Amino acid sequence: MCKLRAIFLLPLSMQTSLILNLDTRRKRKDNSFPIIIRLSHFQKTTSISTGQTVEKVYWDVSKKQVNRAYKGVKSVQFLNNLLRTELGKAQEIVNRLHYKGELDFLSVKQLKDKIVGKSKYESFFIYGLDQVKKLRISQRFGTARNYEGVISILKVFTKQKDLKFNELNHDFLKHFEQFHLSKPGNSQNGLASYMRTIKAIYNKGIKDDIIEREYYPFNKYQIKTHPTEKRAIKVEYIKRILQLDLAEKHSLFHYRNYFLLSYMTMGMSYIDMAFLKNRDIIDGRIKFQRKKTSKMYDIKITEQMKVILKYYLCKRRPNDFILPILKRDSLELQYKDAQWGLKNFNKGLKKIAKLCHIEERLTSYVSRHSFATHALFKNIPLPAISAMLGHTKLSTTQVYLKSLPSNVLDSYHEELNVF
Repeated sequence: MCKLRAIFLLPLSMQTSLILNLDTRRKRKDNSFPIIIRLSHFQKTTSISTGQTVEKVYWDVSKKQVNRAYKGVKSVQFLNNLLRTELGKAQEIVNRLHYKGELDFLSVKQLKDKIVGKSKYESFFIYGLDQVKKLRISQRFGTARNYEGVISILKVFTKQKDLKFNELNHDFLKHFEQFHLSKPGNSQNGLASYMRTIKAIYNKGIKDDIIEREYYPFNKYQIKTHPTEKRAIKVEYIKRILQLDLAEKHSLFHYRNYFLLSYMTMGMSYIDMAFLKNRDIIDGRIKFQRKKTSKMYDIKITEQMKVILKYYLCKRRPNDFILPILKRDSLELQYKDAQWGLKNFNKGLKKIAKLCHIEERLTSYVSRHSFATHALFKNIPLPAISAMLGHTKLSTTQVYLKSLPSNVLDSYHEELNVF
């Protein structure tokens, strides 16, 4: 039988030690005792479970291992190597904390949590799903869905095999990239969205000391995107949508109103419109907090807006939603209502584009982009446009407007050539 492989440990303060031991205080029904890692730190001790048990007679006290006579497993050598590996992992964490200068500031419980936490979250999937739970508790359902979505697609890629943090390296990301782009209909920008989510989860793992920054795969892997044409339409087309004669019972009536309301409220997003309540209208203004950035908005209700809002503000209580988008009571289900409603909204906008003879693709984003573009050509200062859009940085607005659609540029070019 081969000897157990040696584990060479870095020298530590005499105040901290880790040894394998048999916990003889906790006898089980089958007469076995748990094999533990005994952690001592500044004269305080605690135990870390290895998940293994053995009868007392088979534990070698001097060598701190299971002796050869034990018949409870196929290979005693394999079991002992497994125990030594667990001890080595724990010791590595302690060593890193020592060299980072953090070890002496931890209590024995905090040190145990560091060791156990790292072991528990060795799986990228387990850690990611734990973050999903935390996001739901904090009511960040959109981000929670993004995390779940990327974990699901990664599980398809790994054929349901677990993914460890240390396995998620540059080569893994390149192979996942090839996998994604090989599927019909998948795009580079769709891949970029997945990669940004993977990066976000990994960054949280680094912050929580689950994985060391030196293993960070995104130092080498660059997330690439393809520029997309800005989705803006001419003012003339906005007027066509406004003048579209639809009865109140028409299937496209609400969709037309949502699009115009978004444009008139400085590009308000669909999710923000969905969550607007009667109480958000105060003294002829709409006051609300944007879901994406948590920034407060304060928008004056214009005469054109009043024409649209009059259909929705009759005989309603302060806590009622203004628009008939959200149907259910719980916040998580309301987000699902909004997600489903957005799909139907975009389908409805396709039909509206046909009715208005608009060749450009009409989506929920077009109203926001159109507002920003038209504001720019009205000579409204860029900082003002940035504030209207709710951007926290001027650079975001500059990126937003840096590539104006050719049809809009053509229109203004024609105007400049009229003498």
